[in-house]
Amino acid sequence: MTLVTSIRIGTRGSPLALAQAHEVARRLTAAHAIDPAGIEIKVISTSGDRIQDRPLAEVGGKGLFTKEIEEALIAHEIDLAVHSMKDVATVLPPGLGIVAVLEREDPRDAFISKRHKSFASLPAGATVGTSSLRRQAQILRARPDLKVVGFRGNVQTRLRKLDEGVAEATFLAVAGLNRLDAKMHIAEAVSIETMIPAVAQGAIGIEVRLDDARVRPMVEALDHKTTRIAIDCERAFLARLDGSCRTPIAGHARLLASGEVAFAGEILTPDGRARHHAHRTGPASDAAALGDDAAHELLRHAGPGFLKGGS
Repeated sequence: MTLVTSIRIGTRGSPLALAQAHEVARRLTAAHAIDPAGIEIKVISTSGDRIQDRPLAEVGGKGLFTKEIEEALIAHEIDLAVHSMKDVATVLPPGLGIVAVLEREDPRDAFISKRHKSFASLPAGATVGTSSLRRQAQILRARPDLKVVGFRGNVQTRLRKLDEGVAEATFLAVAGLNRLDAKMHIAEAVSIETMIPAVAQGAIGIEVRLDDARVRPMVEALDHKTTRIAIDCERAFLARLDGSCRTPIAGHARLLASGEVAFAGEILTPDGRARHHAHRTGPASDAAALGDDAAHELLRHAGPGFLKGGS
């Protein structure tokens, strides 16, 4: 293996994205003979970061937080890209691949409120802020008595909006709050049975040029096999549904003590009134096939118009 003396890591500039990039840098230096001073973290502004005046569902599907970073990777301006896997499209640009996923953090959603201790304790008519169609649909499915409003921004911005009374509560990923040492803001970690997470929530992915013999082997060494199996299952589910941020889709896989994979997935209408769900359990070697088969079942039951706004 060629000794690597310098690596350029591409990332978004949010506090969470930077924390994830620094985590990857630490793991690379710990696993290989790399001087920490030789690792450069390059911040790249993405479409998702720049568009703040409209819901992301109105301006495009998955890829809004990765497109410009992938373009820099293709142009050899960076050597690897660090992403939140829930933001990564199921079809990658030719020549690029996610060759490692780090061990998954807590995949659950966090209920955050300055006034209420739990999702269930919200009073009828309370306003909940979220930028996620998936969360919107799940909130309204469980509590049609609530009002959901658009709510974008990083953790600090959303906490400020709560202080300002824009909403009484919001939801964020537990994983992100843990990585930012901000778990003190979590009023309740919502069970996966109550709110199935976004596909790949809590996992960090590392994308490289597949023909890069210098960097690819070093990144592959960081791959966490158990997490990879679960993510492969979930992303196969998403890929079959052709999901985007305009579609309320949720999916979560986990490895059982038996070595099998257990998967639960659902699709909903944005108003939460209609929902179809599927479960699968099977060998870890069939993880992707299990996710794909679950998606096929939902498509059969839901009908061709469901994911395009029908019911």
